[in-house]
Amino acid sequence: MSDTAGTPAGPERPDADGGPLEPSATYAPGAGSSPTGEGVARRRRRWLRWTAVGAAGLVLAAGGAGWAVYKKLDGNITKDTDAAAELARYEKERPTALVNGAQNILLIGSDTRSGRGNKKYGRDPGTQRSDTTILLHLAADRRSATAVSIPRDVMVDIPRCRTSDGSRTQAQFAQFNWAFQFGGTACTIRTVEKMTKIRVDHHMVVDFAGFKDMVDAVDGVQVCLKAPINDRDAHLKIAAGRQTLNGEQALGYVRARKSIGNGSDTDRMDRQQQFLAALVNKVQSNDVLLNPAKLYPVLDAATSSLTTDPGLASLRGLYELVRGMRNIPTEQVQFLTVPRRSYAYDANRDELVEPAAEELFTRLRTDAPLQVTREEPETDPGDEQAADPSRTPSPAPTFRGNTAAGTTCE
Repeated sequence: MSDTAGTPAGPERPDADGGPLEPSATYAPGAGSSPTGEGVARRRRRWLRWTAVGAAGLVLAAGGAGWAVYKKLDGNITKDTDAAAELARYEKERPTALVNGAQNILLIGSDTRSGRGNKKYGRDPGTQRSDTTILLHLAADRRSATAVSIPRDVMVDIPRCRTSDGSRTQAQFAQFNWAFQFGGTACTIRTVEKMTKIRVDHHMVVDFAGFKDMVDAVDGVQVCLKAPINDRDAHLKIAAGRQTLNGEQALGYVRARKSIGNGSDTDRMDRQQQFLAALVNKVQSNDVLLNPAKLYPVLDAATSSLTTDPGLASLRGLYELVRGMRNIPTEQVQFLTVPRRSYAYDANRDELVEPAAEELFTRLRTDAPLQVTREEPETDPGDEQAADPSRTPSPAPTFRGNTAAGTTCE
C-alpha cells in the first residue's frame, strides 16, 4: 500500500523521480483553457472569426440594400431614345459646343393631361405642349448657373420635324410651344438651337405629377403672398402672407395666370423663376444633399418624374450633374427671361427684342458672365453696341431677373 498522506494538495507536487516541482494540470468543466494559454488563444480566434463573419454579413446586407436602392432609383428614369435618334439624324445642322466643360440642359415642363394625377387639370386632347421651357447653362468652372425662360408664345422658326405617327411637318414660323406639340422633345431642342445657336447637351422633361412630387419631397416651399388667391382654373385657394406650399398648391401657383399679378405670361414666368429660386434655396439650406434620410425621397421623386436623354438617364449621370452644381453659391444661380415684347402682328404673341436677345445667347454660347437685377435695366443689353459698333461691350451686361440668394418673402 502506497503512502499518499504526504502528497501535496496544492498546485504543485514532487516529480515521481524526485525531480523539481512541476505545475499541476487542473481541468474544470467548461474551462476551455490549459495552463499553457492555448485554450484562451483558441477562444479568441473563434470569437474573432465569428465577429468577422458577422461584420461581413452586415456589410453584405448593407451593400445589398444599397444596391437595391441604387437599382430602384436608376430604374425610375425614363430614357428618351426616340429624341436621341431624331437628333442624330440632324447632327450636321446642329451647333457646335464652343467651350469645353460648359453644359446646356433644356428643362421642359409638359402640360400633358395623361399619366398619374394629371387628368384633373383639364381634358387630354391627345397632344401636349411645353408649358414651361428653361435653358439651364452651367459655366465650365461650375461657379455659376444661368436659367433662361423661353416664353411659350414667342414667335420662332420651327424646323421640319417628325411627328409621333412618323409623318413630317413643314418648317414654319409659329409660337414656340407648338414645337413640342408637333415633334416632341427633339423638335423643341432643334427649335431652341436654331433660335440661339447654342448646343443643347442634355434635356429633361417633367410633367405635373413629377413637379408636385419634387415639392412634397422637400416638405414644401415657402412663398409670400401680398393678397389671397382663389383660382378655380389653377385649383388654388391660399390665404395672404407667408405660406409654405405643398406640391399641389405649388403647381397651381406656378401655373396660375388670371388671379395673380397682371394675368400675363410675363408675370407667370417671373413667379416661376422666383419659386424655383426658393426651391434651390430650400434644398441647400435644409442640408438635403448631405442627409440620406432627406435625400432619398428627393431622388426618388426626381428620378420617377424624369424623362431624359440617354446621357442623363442613370443615377450616375444625374449624380455627376448635381455634383458639379452643389458648390455654386446661391447668388450665382441666376434666373431670367429671354428679352422679348409683344409681337407686332398679334398682341397675344411675343417676339424677341434685338440685339438684347442675341447678346444673351452670345454670352451663353461663349460662357461669358452676365448679371441680373430685379429692376428693369436702364438700357437693354446690346443697345449701346448697336448704336456704336466700335464701342466695347460691357464685360457683364445686366438683364432683368433674380437669383436663388433672394427669397419670395423679402
